[in-house]
Amino acid sequence: MRVLGVDPGLTRCGVGVVEGVAGRPLRMLGVGVIRTGADLAIGDRLVLIERGIEEWLDAHRPEFVAVERVFSQHNVRTVMGTAQASAVAMLCAARRGLPVALHTPSEVKAAVTGSGRADKAQVGSMVTRLLRLDAPPKPADAADALALAICHIWRAPATNRLQQAVAAHRTTNSARTASTAGPTSTAGPTSTARPTSTARTTKGRIS
Repeated sequence: MRVLGVDPGLTRCGVGVVEGVAGRPLRMLGVGVIRTGADLAIGDRLVLIERGIEEWLDAHRPEFVAVERVFSQHNVRTVMGTAQASAVAMLCAARRGLPVALHTPSEVKAAVTGSGRADKAQVGSMVTRLLRLDAPPKPADAADALALAICHIWRAPATNRLQQAVAAHRTTNSARTASTAGPTSTAGPTSTARPTSTARTTKGRIS
C-alpha cells in the first residue's frame, strides 16, 4: 500500500509518501513541504498548493491519500486556511479517483506514539524510528504528513473490515425485509355512477 499523507496548511502544507502494509517495516518514498507566501492572494496560494500536490501525485502514484481532519480552534482564520488547503488535497485525489481518508490529530498521534496527547517532538521521534530515518523530518509539518500516511496504513485493515461488516449487515437486513414483505395489492379502476334525479311537478286542480 502506498499512501500520500497531507498535513494541510496555507503557508506550509506537509506532504509525505509511505509504502508498506500493517505489521511489516514501512518505507518512506518522499517527504517535503509545499510553501506559499502570505503576501499572495488566497486564490493564488490555493493554486500553488494544488500544483504542488499534483506534482507529488504524478511523481509517486499513491493508492490512497490521507488528510488531517480539520477541527475547530480558537483562531478562525487559521481554521479557514487549513480547511481550504485540505479541500484542495481532497479535490486533487478525487479528480484521479483516489480514495481519501481523514484522520484526526489524536488518531494520528495515538497510532504512531500510543498516546493521543503526544507533542510534535514525540511524533517526529517515532516517525524517525518507524521509517528508520537518520533524523526527524523538518519542519514538523513534513513529519506530520508522514505520520498521517503511517496512521492510514496501520488503520486501513481494521477500517476495511468494519466497512465490509457494515455493508454485509445492510445487505442481510435488506434481503430479510424483502422476503418478509407481503404482496402488494393493486386496486382496479372503479367506476362511479352518476346519480340522476327526476323532478315531478304536480299541478293542483282548481275547481
